[in-house]
Amino acid sequence: MFRGVAIEVVHGDITKLEVDAIVNAANTHLYMGGGVAGAIKRAGGKEIEEEAVKKGPIKIGEAVVTSAGKLKAKFVIHAPTMELDFKTDEQKVRLAMKAALKKAEELGIESIAFPALGTGVGGLQKDLVAKIMVEELRKHIESGTRLKKVIFVDINKEQVEAFKKEVGVLI
Repeated sequence: MFRGVAIEVVHGDITKLEVDAIVNAANTHLYMGGGVAGAIKRAGGKEIEEEAVKKGPIKIGEAVVTSAGKLKAKFVIHAPTMELDFKTDEQKVRLAMKAALKKAEELGIESIAFPALGTGVGGLQKDLVAKIMVEELRKHIESGTRLKKVIFVDINKEQVEAFKKEVGVLI
């Protein structure tokens, strides 16, 4: 618990979580090919991608929301960490995290789940990404939030351990 917000780390599949919104580590054109995006599309239905693409392209530092199709979540927040060149960096991950949190506030949601942003095809180090994401969450909570629960989730055990370490510093 950090300032009234429950923060959890889960080893598992983001598409199975029952939260208000899940975050998709998107590209700026919002095509949902591989990685987390592909998993969300497979589990929730291609209508998520169709809805997202109609709202794109968007810039890194922006986020759009779509319905969540067949998922238990109500919304998918698409926050790009890369262009179609699949290159990302620390600053892009920071911007994507801020954009997703801002969109969550606009929606007035209370629970959200984040995958690791930029560690898949983006290739960033798992511990670096965990540090950036938890830092941005801390700043967001400190500035005031409606969120009650934040989950960092990943299917990769190393990533889960990196999240646990950073969340442990925070709470």
